[in-house]
Amino acid sequence: MIDPLVASSRLSGAGLEAQSMRLRVVSENVANANSTGRTQGSDPYTRKTITFKSQLERALGAASVSVKSIGGDSAPFPMQYDPGNPAADDKGMVKMPNVNVLTEMTDMREANRSYEANLQMIKQARSMISATIDLLRG
Repeated sequence: MIDPLVASSRLSGAGLEAQSMRLRVVSENVANANSTGRTQGSDPYTRKTITFKSQLERALGAASVSVKSIGGDSAPFPMQYDPGNPAADDKGMVKMPNVNVLTEMTDMREANRSYEANLQMIKQARSMISATIDLLRG
């Protein structure tokens, strides 16, 4: 049987990895929030989404998280009048990315807080392991 402190560290590590990937996806979305297509009528950058899955860690006897998939958002592309853009259609309308920066910033803050919570769990487990070792020495 795996020590509960070690198990909690491993589970928190899986959470760190998942939230790190989420932050990467959000960063990519924000970086491409204004990336239009290159040719007339072409599609712009499509917002990426991330899906997590819960999986049973048999060795730990607990559920853990991992990235299930990274996909594309099916929301429609907003149109913007910009006749000078190479991606503009005959009417001067350009398809813009379906990225809402406010939504991305909200996702970023939530992922950051989850990351910090998992990191704090690892710090607490290390502290408890250290205290146990000190008691055994004593």
